[in-house]
Amino acid sequence: MTRTVRTGLLLTVCGVSLLAVSAPGAYATGMPQLDFANPLVTGQVFWGAIIFLVFYLVLSKVMLPGVARVLEDRGQRISGDLEIARSAKHDADKAVAELQQARKDAMAEAQAHLKTVLEEEHRAAEQQLAQINARLDTEIADAEKRVADEKARAVGALKDIAAETTQALVQRLTGVVPDAQLVAQRVETACAPHTI
Repeated sequence: MTRTVRTGLLLTVCGVSLLAVSAPGAYATGMPQLDFANPLVTGQVFWGAIIFLVFYLVLSKVMLPGVARVLEDRGQRISGDLEIARSAKHDADKAVAELQQARKDAMAEAQAHLKTVLEEEHRAAEQQLAQINARLDTEIADAEKRVADEKARAVGALKDIAAETTQALVQRLTGVVPDAQLVAQRVETACAPHTI
């Protein structure tokens, strides 16, 4: 930018000096602003050149370097901010990828753990069921044995009752007391085909 200002100023000074050199014919045609013999025109050109030189120096030494610094600082800040944003985006993408991978790993681990727990519970349930079945089989066998024992005892008691009843009936009907052994044998024979 400084180079452009210098070039423009140089062209202006050259153009004014060329006009000053080529001005003699201009006075003849009636252009008083190019009459350098007039002290007013010479003073205006002189002070105009000084003012332009002062403007050039102020702009090139004070204003333009400040603007250039501001633009450079702003460019560096924008570049830094863009780099920070790229870095943050990269970190965020990396964190998202890690989070997704951790989620997948946790899901796989949870499924494996669930499968293991279910298998253990299934084995424990089968084992418990086998123990319950064995205990029930034992209890059923014991109950069947008790029922058979009670049945045998009841049948035995029934035979005794039947023998006593038969003996009492025969005695009452005939008046003769029958032999207890014979009555027990006949009751046994009568009960044999009708075992309860």
